[in-house]
Amino acid sequence: MNETKTEQLKGITAGVNTDSEGDFLYSMEELKNLAEACGIEVKGELTQNLPRTHPALYMGTGKVEELQHLVEQMEADVVIFDSELSPSQIRNLEKELDCEVIDRTMLILDIFGRRAKTKEAQLQVEMARLQYMLPRLVGTYVALGRQGGGSGFKNRGAGETKLELDRRKIESKISYLRKELAKISEQRTVQRRQRQKNNLPVAALVGYTNAGKSTVMNAMLGTYGGDGGEVFEKDMLFATLDTSVRSIELPDKKEFLLADTVGFVNKLPHHLVKAFRSTLEEAAFADVLVHVIDVSSPQFETMIDITEKTLADIGAENMPVVYVYNKADRAGIEYPQTAGDSVYISAKERAGISELTSKLKEHLFKDYVRCTLLIPFDEGEVVSYFNEHAAVLETEYEEKGTKLTVECHRKDYEKFKSFVTG
Repeated sequence: MNETKTEQLKGITAGVNTDSEGDFLYSMEELKNLAEACGIEVKGELTQNLPRTHPALYMGTGKVEELQHLVEQMEADVVIFDSELSPSQIRNLEKELDCEVIDRTMLILDIFGRRAKTKEAQLQVEMARLQYMLPRLVGTYVALGRQGGGSGFKNRGAGETKLELDRRKIESKISYLRKELAKISEQRTVQRRQRQKNNLPVAALVGYTNAGKSTVMNAMLGTYGGDGGEVFEKDMLFATLDTSVRSIELPDKKEFLLADTVGFVNKLPHHLVKAFRSTLEEAAFADVLVHVIDVSSPQFETMIDITEKTLADIGAENMPVVYVYNKADRAGIEYPQTAGDSVYISAKERAGISELTSKLKEHLFKDYVRCTLLIPFDEGEVVSYFNEHAAVLETEYEEKGTKLTVECHRKDYEKFKSFVTG
């Protein structure tokens, strides 16, 4: 029932453009998309230019009056603000507007709550939501909360926790969630160490939400095959919340791991960045980042900046990056084409995947060497090993054994150095 009621919520978006925000119009457009992703029908928008936001009401008093009239006129259930509001601002605004007030952070937390599928993602979202709600327990919109049916926006979410829970209970729940996530994070570290032991290089897909990271991964899996099957992809915000790692085996026997990570968004709540840190660390520990960009979006440059800032937050700056300009078909840009470390592709059409792979190989397989080996006939298992684990470029049968020209990993070169000839 809750879901049906929530889908019928009517909302108004509101924002303040301060001098510091260069992409205000885009931010407001994105806020509307976030609201609609939460099942809120946006009936109107109100913005104001101010040097700084009002400490008590976020907007100026005159604008708040204007907003109140708009709420009455549109019969809105909720007003959504583009910035994170302080507890006192929420209290004051709800009193003035006589309706529920939420902010961008709460919208994003709600979307994450809906999309979280694995235990880890659900725990991370719940912890972020509780940390956000903790200082805001006082002054939540009482009228909607009293209805009991959960029609208010704040009364629902992943791992629903009633707002009447006192501070101590919430703090104790956060502490429990932190311990559970620490266990999962430790498992992830063990898995990562195991992968490093196997000497498999890692490429991590990063980028703005809905840029096409999962589509790129599925295009790679579809082209070359790999273990674990395709990952979920859909044209919507935050389709991927869980890091999926797949092994990609190329025709020349080279193998690497490809990790798909959660997408970034403008003003991604810091609670979420903190909660998802262990998931995002897959990017920080990769050998190369594959920065997927929706080049068909007029705001793609802003999206690049936001992604790079978020990567810096998790310590993944100054890493080798391959820029993948996806959706080139929609942008009317020639594809596939390569320019330096940039590749223009259409992942949906699987066009440009071989160009992207060539670029990744330059970064991932630097420690591969080409050599010629003469392997005695009674060491046939060594020939079999190279046929399975390396790119055999040439095979000749000589009097003293099998002569192989191969491209192999340096560790295999060191292991079988005694057979190297010439």
